[in-house]
Amino acid sequence: MAESRSTNLSPIEARNVDFHTDTQTHSPSSILSNEPIKLDIEHTVVEDDPRIWSDTRKTAILFIISGASMIAGLATNIQNPANAQIQQQLHASSRDISLSLSLFALFQGQFPIIWSAISEIKGRKLVYLLSVALFILGSAIVAVSKTIGLVIGMRIVQGAGSSAVFAIGAATLADIYEPHQRGTMMGPIFGGALTQGLSWRAVFWFLAIWGGIIFLAFLFLFKDTFRKERSGTYQNVLKRRLREQLSEARGELPKTSESEVGGESKTTVKDVEAQRTAIPASAIKEVKLSIADVNPFPPYLLIVSRKNNLVILIASGLTFGFSFSIAYTCARTLSMYYNYDALKTGLVLLAYGIGCMSGSILGGRWSDRTLARLKAANGGISFPEMRLESTKIAMLWSPLSVIGYAWVCQERVNVAAVCVMLFLAGFLSVWIYASTLAYLVDANIGRSSMAVATNSSFRGLSAFVAAEIAVPLQDAIGDGGLYTLWAGLMVAIECMILLVLYKGRKWREASVEREKQKLDAK
Repeated sequence: MAESRSTNLSPIEARNVDFHTDTQTHSPSSILSNEPIKLDIEHTVVEDDPRIWSDTRKTAILFIISGASMIAGLATNIQNPANAQIQQQLHASSRDISLSLSLFALFQGQFPIIWSAISEIKGRKLVYLLSVALFILGSAIVAVSKTIGLVIGMRIVQGAGSSAVFAIGAATLADIYEPHQRGTMMGPIFGGALTQGLSWRAVFWFLAIWGGIIFLAFLFLFKDTFRKERSGTYQNVLKRRLREQLSEARGELPKTSESEVGGESKTTVKDVEAQRTAIPASAIKEVKLSIADVNPFPPYLLIVSRKNNLVILIASGLTFGFSFSIAYTCARTLSMYYNYDALKTGLVLLAYGIGCMSGSILGGRWSDRTLARLKAANGGISFPEMRLESTKIAMLWSPLSVIGYAWVCQERVNVAAVCVMLFLAGFLSVWIYASTLAYLVDANIGRSSMAVATNSSFRGLSAFVAAEIAVPLQDAIGDGGLYTLWAGLMVAIECMILLVLYKGRKWREASVEREKQKLDAK
């Protein structure tokens, strides 16, 4: 590996830095020659490259990230079996319980945008440590809370702390190899066992202890995979500083575009999703970043400004809102009408968790198979919308499973029927959800991290609304009416997905062209 050195470019040298995104080879001498610097940012040569780390170190990172991912899933689901006990002991109302769940979901959904921005300043390790510490604090205070108000406040802290892995977990593993997902079905049954055997406080002490284990793992075993040479945001700042040097040398004021400050480069002459050119760290003196350099909101708005993204984000958010609602209201139904304790409630909810896990695994495999088949039929050329074809097989049955769940609960049918309907509802909804999430990543190459964070934002908002309206609707029209409405929404979700399947490519390409024209006009 060539020795790294810090260099200030002269105006002549700065002029030779190419800001296009075509993938080209790079030689170190090009900095001091008239050849343009062109690099594929994903393969920029870096010191201590995480991609060539030993298998042992990579496996350790995989397990740490998987453990951190469990925090988010467990914290979301583990409270449901304990809700009845919390309500009784803290003299809380159903609305208070709903608020503890909905605000958790809201903040868990919005904070990934913030964590993502911070990770571009200080790297991934510090963000993990800060977020997990915040989660531990929130969990411990909830465990000793004597008022529902404090529980609600600390659930917000929990949500914010547990959300970092949403934004940067997959990116961390992508630094070394393809990320892998782990099951989340342990949450409901484990929460029920702890609540029944000990008390609801044990649930949150467990979360605090688990968070402590993950914190220590990040502190002593995790080596940061972030490399500024491979960071699009950092590269954009380098480009801006180069232009500033050139402008100052000419006696001009530097020009900075909002898109560069926002962390998303728009300098491509082709599709703005293409891989970006990397400027090696040796091309300019060390740049100190600030929050202004990584403002996350312009790229967030860029994601939602694309019609294909917006429609899928709404569909994805509503699907998650359904999942959040059914887990909450089912626990309430089992407690009120079946007289189930926390352990039995957790066992029933396990059926939904198994369905979700199975839908994720099998749906993902079917999605890949469908994409490969359509790509082969299209002469080896694929485009992101092909992946959505895989959702069709589940579209007929998903609304029917939701209606089935609605009326077995409404009529107080044997709990075995409830378990079957929970499994089917989870399996089919996640089958569809997994493909929409994969589509967002495929359709936003070069800004997939922000696409995932934006999806989390829509998820959190949808879950917040779903939790807030669940109890009033359940009390007013019962499970039958509530989930018949949700079945109607599932049909609307499927229509939105089909709309993107058939119109999304045209919308996406029109957005790319429009963004290019705006760039050319500057």
